[in-house]
Amino acid sequence: MARSVDTIYADLLAKKESDSNLDALNSTSKTAIWRLWLYIVAYATNVLESLFDKHYTEVTSIITELKPHTMRWYRQKALAFQYGFDLISDTDVFDNGTATEAQIEASKIIKYAAITEATTQSRLVLKIATEDNAGKLAPITAGQENAFVPYIEEIKDAGVAITVINYLPDILKLNLKIYYDPLVLTSSGVSIRTGKKPVEDALNEFMKELPFNGELILNSLIDKLQKTEGVKIPHLVQAASKWIDTALDDYGNFENISVKKIPVSGYFEIENFDNIEYVV
Repeated sequence: MARSVDTIYADLLAKKESDSNLDALNSTSKTAIWRLWLYIVAYATNVLESLFDKHYTEVTSIITELKPHTMRWYRQKALAFQYGFDLISDTDVFDNGTATEAQIEASKIIKYAAITEATTQSRLVLKIATEDNAGKLAPITAGQENAFVPYIEEIKDAGVAITVINYLPDILKLNLKIYYDPLVLTSSGVSIRTGKKPVEDALNEFMKELPFNGELILNSLIDKLQKTEGVKIPHLVQAASKWIDTALDDYGNFENISVKKIPVSGYFEIENFDNIEYVV
């Protein structure tokens, strides 16, 4: 930011006073030739600094207006959304005013986001999720979504169509046959030593390890079970999933997963562990 003429003049005067070689310039008259020269230099410097400021503003504006927004940019802007805050006029930055750091952090309700290009239409698909009180992934509320969608519409590039996916999790159904070690597990899959259920724990761990909007690969799931305590052979009989059907405003029917699957909502939730059979 450009300094004022008076500020620059005072800096020059202080510099002159600190140099003993200029002690002869001691006139207190405002019209002393050396004082006039200092003022001329101060004025010229102020003009130059003002031009630098104007140039910076113009270049910044050009970059902001012309820079194409990447997929990564859209994801970061989704995560940066602040519920209950307004944007600074004509920007994509929130006006935090006098809000505390804790209030700002609490307003950032989007904990997970992924952006992809639709395969059948010319549009971007933005998947989002938050966390419930138990730390599990969940959709934001309808009221929060009513604020988030206009925010995305406000900051997106002109002509870019965006669909926001804020769904309940895809439900994953697993039909497993576990050949187990009877020295380690009971017939119901309970660890004789710890009293826990290693297979169920391994499945829950696997789901947490999947990145948001990450691809569920069935072979990787089997690999995880193969390394589980007491498991000799994990056999996946069937895997299927279902997701929210917008036409029904509810879950559709289960569809088989043959090799891999990306969740429509961005994340999976295992329906239950009722279809795990333990075989000696």
